[in-house]
Amino acid sequence: MESPVYLDNGATTKVDPRVAAACVQAMTEAYGNPSSSHRLGVEASRRLALAREQVARALGADPAEITFTSGGTEANTLGFYGAARASRHKHVVLSGLEHPSVADAARQLTQEGHDVTVVPPGRDGVVDSARLADAVRPETAVVALLWVQNEIGTVQPVAAASEAVKARAPRCHVHVDAVQAVGKLAIDVGGAPFDSLALSAHKLHGPKGVGALWLKKGARVQARMWGGGQERGLRPGTEGVPGIVGLGLAVELAEAARPQAMPRLLVLRETLWAGIALARPDVRRHGDAASCAPHILSVGFPGVPAEPLLHALEGHGVCVSAGSACHAKDKKPSATLRAIGVPDDMGTLRFSLSRFTTDDEIAFAIAALTAALREIA
Repeated sequence: MESPVYLDNGATTKVDPRVAAACVQAMTEAYGNPSSSHRLGVEASRRLALAREQVARALGADPAEITFTSGGTEANTLGFYGAARASRHKHVVLSGLEHPSVADAARQLTQEGHDVTVVPPGRDGVVDSARLADAVRPETAVVALLWVQNEIGTVQPVAAASEAVKARAPRCHVHVDAVQAVGKLAIDVGGAPFDSLALSAHKLHGPKGVGALWLKKGARVQARMWGGGQERGLRPGTEGVPGIVGLGLAVELAEAARPQAMPRLLVLRETLWAGIALARPDVRRHGDAASCAPHILSVGFPGVPAEPLLHALEGHGVCVSAGSACHAKDKKPSATLRAIGVPDDMGTLRFSLSRFTTDDEIAFAIAALTAALREIA
């Protein structure tokens, strides 16, 4: 292939050219401050409102419930940590599968005197709803749920888990990390049993550095920044209109493509898995196929270190992640992989697809991996 086959879309995605054009147009034509009353400010404010409507429409939400952030990490911080700080109660619950933006926030809450309960997943990479609810107390302030696990792709039963939590603690704030779910799964927060939801543009062929938090009307979070009234005071500061415009369009395009794109990705993922299993019959698939989002395939190679295999594969023109890009610079074993019983000597690669992934790229990746395995065996 002329350019590298990119199968690391769980880490970030290539910006859709239509989104890039919209961002540039916002930079050059709507460069006023959205808070200004002159026509350039009004135009910037109009585009900001349109992006808010686009995100809200994709989620089945009210535009007034959308707060723009710098990305999924800030949205998770505001939704999870911010809700905990806004409550008079000091108990929070999260699964053992959470993204570092939630897991690290929980550690910070521990230092601030909160009681933190971590509910481990099953070996299948799914957290049992009943077990999660059993950890909830009447005074639990916040429960965090990861909709699609970013390393292994398992889909968590967020609706059932949220309902079980609310049955035990009706006033408990349920925060959902949907960074890997938006644009891949059908989402409708209208009447949903949770209170906040995080998303990020760069997982959806949008720009980096922008995301959003859906916060249900009546739900309370404590702002983590000060200095202005923008975004209802929850995220003050002059809005980054070009990035937000890109987010709005990226979410709209992803949702429009989803009904056709995701079944096709499911076929491509299973073709990839079949090719890998043929090349190395002792490989282990992390997460059952039926319980994983269509775009993520996590594979363990017994006795094969992940890093040499990753670089050998890159030498053949294929880019993937060793587990998850969030842990790429951290040599410690992945907490998620350990939680589902993956031994430390089993190197894991994450192959993550996008709606632009082609049949030819999957065929090329299978051949490249077969060659890479021969080289380092």
